[in-house]
Amino acid sequence: MKYKLGVDIGGTFTDFFLVSDTGESVMHKTLSTPEDSSIGFITGIKELAEKLSIDENKFIQSIDTIVHGTTVATNTLLTLQGAKTALITTKGLRDALEMRRGIREEQYNNHYQNVTPLVPRYLRITMDERIDADGNVVTPINESELDEIVEKLKSENVESVAVCFMNSYLNDTHEKKVTEYLQNQLTNVYITASYEVLPSIRFYERVSTTVVNAYIGVVVDKYIASLLGKLDTLNFKGGFSIMQSNGGVVSPEVVRKIPAVTVLSGPAAAPIAGTFYAELLGFDNCITMDMGGTSFDASMVVDGQCVTSTDGDINRYRIALPSLDIITIGAGGGSMGWVDSGGLLQMGPQSAGSLPGPVCYGQDGEVPACTDADLVLGYLDPNYFAGGKYKLNKKKAEEVLEKKLATPLGLSVTETAAGMYRVINMNMAQGVRQVSVERGYDPREFLMIVAGGAGSIHAGEICRELEISMFVVPNVAPIFCATGMLLGDLKHDYVRSYITRFSEINKDYFLKLYDEMTKESIQTLSKEGIEQENINLIPTLDLRYVGQYHEVPLQVEMNDVLSLNFNEIKKVFHKEHNRQFGYSLKDEGTELEMINVRLRAIGVTEKPNSFAKIDNSEPILNPEFALKSKRDAYIPESEKVQEIPVFDGDKLTGKYTIKGPAIIEQVNTTIFLGNTYDCHTGISGSFIVFNREKYPNGFNLHKEKLN
Repeated sequence: MKYKLGVDIGGTFTDFFLVSDTGESVMHKTLSTPEDSSIGFITGIKELAEKLSIDENKFIQSIDTIVHGTTVATNTLLTLQGAKTALITTKGLRDALEMRRGIREEQYNNHYQNVTPLVPRYLRITMDERIDADGNVVTPINESELDEIVEKLKSENVESVAVCFMNSYLNDTHEKKVTEYLQNQLTNVYITASYEVLPSIRFYERVSTTVVNAYIGVVVDKYIASLLGKLDTLNFKGGFSIMQSNGGVVSPEVVRKIPAVTVLSGPAAAPIAGTFYAELLGFDNCITMDMGGTSFDASMVVDGQCVTSTDGDINRYRIALPSLDIITIGAGGGSMGWVDSGGLLQMGPQSAGSLPGPVCYGQDGEVPACTDADLVLGYLDPNYFAGGKYKLNKKKAEEVLEKKLATPLGLSVTETAAGMYRVINMNMAQGVRQVSVERGYDPREFLMIVAGGAGSIHAGEICRELEISMFVVPNVAPIFCATGMLLGDLKHDYVRSYITRFSEINKDYFLKLYDEMTKESIQTLSKEGIEQENINLIPTLDLRYVGQYHEVPLQVEMNDVLSLNFNEIKKVFHKEHNRQFGYSLKDEGTELEMINVRLRAIGVTEKPNSFAKIDNSEPILNPEFALKSKRDAYIPESEKVQEIPVFDGDKLTGKYTIKGPAIIEQVNTTIFLGNTYDCHTGISGSFIVFNREKYPNGFNLHKEKLN
């Protein structure tokens, strides 16, 4: 028997999703090891072997594919624990990294402080070189100047160097020459250049992305080398891939060269899985929300495509590489409650993580967290957390919650826990608004797909706040990102800058750019074992009205590109601009301007066959046989505690209807249904939850939507 394994390392838990070639699947979780993420990775594999009662060596050798989502790059940026980095740039531009776009993020904050540059000023070294706006060499490289720079870098014990020259996106000869020279002279230093990372217009975005790549490069390289070494020690001989921020997977060699492609490696798998499950249920549009132990991620899928952005920031550092548009906030099971200077209750963004974790974990945690509130409110069974693997201390959670929060606020323990629950739900609802409303989408028109071990406890109230009438908890919700790892395809993004008005486009040059990118993409994917018939090419144009500052990335049809059908492209642009900003300048006849041409190359991979198919022909059964018990739980609609039924979700494998208020418990997740919700099961192994007030015949409505 052969296996495919998806591994997602989070701040609190490391998730595993194992699929056999016969279609059987296993979910598993183990505590993350922040001091060295590879330890938890290997521990989980060994625990899976034990869980399956298979010899460890035999199990390792039976895994033919591992796809891994890593937070190493993200955490390095968040904690500022990257390499000692230098920047080599064009004379006169050393401060561009610190000046950024010259726009204050908080315009009216008199105490605003700029983000600390990843490269201090004394390590931002300039060279007297210049390439003009047409790509012509004005001032050539002086090698004697390079000798002095090398000596300075050695004396400062620099670990990493970023090379980014003015206008190198038009002519990269200077960057290539300097990079090659540095690699020969500094053998133990990580060297990266903008022509490899982001060969496109806009100097700040390019230099910032290149510096981020250099800053995290040493850490990511060491992590991958360590992990591959551990897997080699275990005699792992299968294929190993890593999830990128754009939702595709690549080889470790690509990541070690351009680690910046993994800054959203873990969260990027959620919308990939969301796309799959939405399609199973007959939907093209969905919002995915993933609430883990440390963070909350929200993303959009529109017309079956994950929404992508090239304008991202991590910890206020700009990264202009294509990535899925994901909003991440500090709201998870470990998010800690605190009282601000105004006496108001706040939740997060600080997290208790896995160590010490929430107070109820019994690991000397001293600050009440979201999980403590969920336990106090009755949503969690202290003896059945993670299927009973971990015992929760409810009494201690109540004691600390009373001391730290309830007493200062003048509330009861239950009222305080309910307040914590309400505040973190509002925080997460605002996160969903950021990724939907602020992008021009109405969340009420989307299916909500809920993931993460804690997500389905909070989903009902988040959806109520957003007026979303239906949400889905997939059968793999607790390890949703790990599942998405196995559903991702190989993806590579290419970009060429071409600044021109539509009326002045050089058609031959335009086609030449796409021909170059197409050949490069096919060559790359072929090396990765993808046949040409399994390669999909998706072109995008960065367009704007003449005189505008910001452009709109517009996905277009390849036929329109190859046939130079610019009239159709104009029509699509006007429509998209109107959707995003509420107006277009079509009637005014305003001309369009092109900034970049992009190409996404997708190598379609074989997917696991373990996912349940839709079977809507079964009769609705009585769920009473799965009733475990009854217990007191807080009902948000009535703001009271009442006794409600608790069902064993792992037994509900047929078609059932459960009316709220109720709790559905599974080994790795818990679903809380408020007074106004009904839950239907049996469709693709998922739990479909409807707002009963809006859809009293929700199950029949769902059947109609599927048909």
